[in-house]
Amino acid sequence: MTDFSARVEAIDISGIRKVFEAADEDDINLGLGQPDFPTPEHARRGAIEAIEAGKADGYTGNKGTPELRAAIAAKHARDNDLDVDPENIIATSGGSEALHLAIEAHVDEGEEVLFPDPGFVSYDALTKIASGEPVGLPLRDDLTLDPETVEEHITEDTAAFVVNSPSNPTGAVSPPADVREFARIAAEHDVVCISDEVYERIVFDGEHRSPAEFDDSGNVVVVNACSKTYSMTGWRLGWVTGSEERVERMLRVHQYAQACASAPAQYAAEAALTGPQDPVDEMVAAFEERRDVLLDGLEDMGLEVPTPNGAFYAMPEVPDGWVDEVIDRGVVVVPGDAFGEHGAGYARISYATSMENIEAALDAMREATAALQ
Repeated sequence: MTDFSARVEAIDISGIRKVFEAADEDDINLGLGQPDFPTPEHARRGAIEAIEAGKADGYTGNKGTPELRAAIAAKHARDNDLDVDPENIIATSGGSEALHLAIEAHVDEGEEVLFPDPGFVSYDALTKIASGEPVGLPLRDDLTLDPETVEEHITEDTAAFVVNSPSNPTGAVSPPADVREFARIAAEHDVVCISDEVYERIVFDGEHRSPAEFDDSGNVVVVNACSKTYSMTGWRLGWVTGSEERVERMLRVHQYAQACASAPAQYAAEAALTGPQDPVDEMVAAFEERRDVLLDGLEDMGLEVPTPNGAFYAMPEVPDGWVDEVIDRGVVVVPGDAFGEHGAGYARISYATSMENIEAALDAMREATAALQ
C-alpha cells in the first residue's frame, strides 16, 4: 500500500470538529463559528436571478467574474479607503481557500509561518500542508497580538506572519498603531504579512484597520470573505488580494486546485456587497447585545474574560475540567487548546446564537462553575 504523505500525517481533524461530533443533537451549540441569521434576501436573489438567466451554468474566469471583482474593489474603497485593482483580486471558495493560496504561494519547505496562539485552527494546519514550520505566538493579556512579539520571532527562515483582527477565537481587535507596525515589520524584514480580515465588519469597540492601508512594500496579502459579514458560510465565497506578482503566483495554485469559485455564489456575493448594508448593521447590533449578556454572566461566576471588541466569540479563563462539566450539561463550548498550546486554560464561547440559548447556557455554566469550587 502506498504510504500517506508526511504533510497529511502531520495534521488531524480540528479540535472544533471533534467537539461537534461528540455533542448530542439537542445540545446548545456555542461552538459554532457562523452567524445564526439568514443570508440577506438581496444576496439570495442575486444567485437566483443568475441561475434563472443561465449565467451560472459554466465556469467563470479563474479570478472570478469582472462584476464581482469590481464589487470587491469598491468594497475596499468604501470600507478601507484602499485603491485595489480588480485584476489583483481572486475570488475563492471561502476564506479558507484564500488562506491556503496565500500560504501555499509563499512558503517553501522548512520555512516558518508565525501566527497568533490561540489562533484560528487553519493557520497551523495549512502551514504544515505547505511543508512549512508553524510558530504560534503568545498574546497579550487582552488577547491582542503584540507587534514586538512578531518582530522578536522573525528569523532568516521566516516566510510570513499572520494577523487576524477581529480575531477568531478571541474576539480581540488590534489597535491602529499595532496594525501600522505589522505593515512596517513586513516591509523592513521583507516577509509577507497575511491579514485575515474575515470578521472586519463585526466590531463593537474600536475600529478595524488593515495593514494594507499602511503598506508601501507590496508585502501585505489580504484575505476576506462574505461568510461572516453576510451570514454566507455555506455559500463558500471569499477572496484574496495583494500585489500583482503575488496574485499571479496565488492564481497558479487556485487554477489547478479550484479553477474558479462557485458561479452562483459569486453572483450572490456581488449582490451582497453592492446591495443594502442594513442587514449587517442589524446583525452586529444583535451580537453586541448578546456579548454584553454573556460577559455579565461569566463575570458574575467569577471568571476572568478579556472583553471581545469584535467577531462573536468570548474566551474566558476557566478552571481545569470546566469545559467537560459544561459539555456534560448539554452546552457545547470549545477548549482553548484546540486553538494552540497557549489557549490552554481558556474556552471559546460563540454567541452567534439566540439570547434564549445564551441564557440557558449561562445557567449550565453556573452549575459547572459551582461544581468545581
